[in-house]
Amino acid sequence: MKPISANVLLRSMGAVGRDFNVSCVVTDSRAVRPDSIFVCIRGERADGHDFAVQAAESGAGAVLVQHPVEGLAPEKTIVVSDPLDAMIAMGKNYREQFPACTVLGVTGSVGKTTTKEFCAAVFSAFGNTVKTQGNQNNELGVPNTLFSVGDDTKYAIVEMGMQGLGEIQKLTLAAQPAGAIITCIGRAHLEQLGSRKNILRAKMEICDGMPAGAPLVLNGDDDFLPSARVPGRLRPVYFAIGNRDADVTASGVFSSLSGTSFRLLDREAGGFDVHIPALGEHNVRNALSAYALATRLGLDPAAAAQALSNYRTTGYRQNITHHAGVTVIEDCYNANPDSVRAALRTLEAYPTQGRRIAVLGDMLELGDISEASHAQMGEDAAQSSVAFLITVGELSRRAHKRALSLGVPAVHCATKHDAAELLHSYCTEDDVVLVKASRGMAFETILDEFYAALDAGTGKESV
Repeated sequence: MKPISANVLLRSMGAVGRDFNVSCVVTDSRAVRPDSIFVCIRGERADGHDFAVQAAESGAGAVLVQHPVEGLAPEKTIVVSDPLDAMIAMGKNYREQFPACTVLGVTGSVGKTTTKEFCAAVFSAFGNTVKTQGNQNNELGVPNTLFSVGDDTKYAIVEMGMQGLGEIQKLTLAAQPAGAIITCIGRAHLEQLGSRKNILRAKMEICDGMPAGAPLVLNGDDDFLPSARVPGRLRPVYFAIGNRDADVTASGVFSSLSGTSFRLLDREAGGFDVHIPALGEHNVRNALSAYALATRLGLDPAAAAQALSNYRTTGYRQNITHHAGVTVIEDCYNANPDSVRAALRTLEAYPTQGRRIAVLGDMLELGDISEASHAQMGEDAAQSSVAFLITVGELSRRAHKRALSLGVPAVHCATKHDAAELLHSYCTEDDVVLVKASRGMAFETILDEFYAALDAGTGKESV
């Protein structure tokens, strides 16, 4: 964060009492340093107000609170109606100091973080680029991404998520993106929003912060987005694999051990041969969207297409590793019906001489469609050449039952420890394993135990 006047950063939020240069905005009192602003956030486990006095004593120049705190010096106290809204407002005030920085927005039900990484790979080829770290895409994450912009930042890739209507609108008005991508309208957050129509409404809010003429890049293979009402001041651009009428498409998609190759076809710029270090048609779409956004903002098509090969996966998002001759597709950062189906297709397409094994867990926050979706998960596994299915979690019992009814060898495990042990006893060299579940299931513990067992069997650590 470039030092900024507190009067500018806190504009419209009340007087500080004295002006100072702000060097960082923090919500963790342990990160407070001189000339920082500490924002008191009330979370599930802790209330930042309990640390307000400590933050001031540690040198915070101002403390944003939702109510007065005993012992907190009045000259350091700023009372706001909502600390999260205050974070967004500060992000907006800071972002406006860098009009030369081009901000790009990414939202959608599935693939936001991967698409953001593809965008970062492309735009980094044209100038200094910052991006959302991990999937920090909420009222805290978006301002923190904006705070990372500096004088030398040419592009900022901002991922935007939501739990309900109105949230993306706040984020996009702060970020003011020059262009944006909506990856798809899936079934994540049905529990909060009730219908895919409402999810579409929530995602389309990203338009509210975009200027006239800005490109809005949309998935032409999605069953909702092609009919979405795009504001007349914006320029819709469609990417697709199945929809040949889209502006940017792909043909000749071919998967290998090193990733996926395809021919990118652009109605405006012609064709380019592309190779991405990722598997699955959904990742081809993610790549197409990043290319479409970059080129419709005027960047060179050939250079943008070539830069797609610089993509790198993050965390447990379809990260492919090899342990003792077993290939593992680590894809347990999040899960919903659409992403599970895509992951199973990736497993099916992965070239191997061995067997394909799936370890699947509960998909959370699906509301009324949860039971049917978990049964469908078992059916999707049966249709994806899975030789053996392991399920964990109460909801996933339905997937286990459905897979068994369709003739797939399947075992439901009571614990993640049992799943790791079963997986280790079943796997042999050349097998390919997909591990997929919602983040709340913490399936990385299965991976850790499974890898330790494999490493113990070989007498060495895997690379």
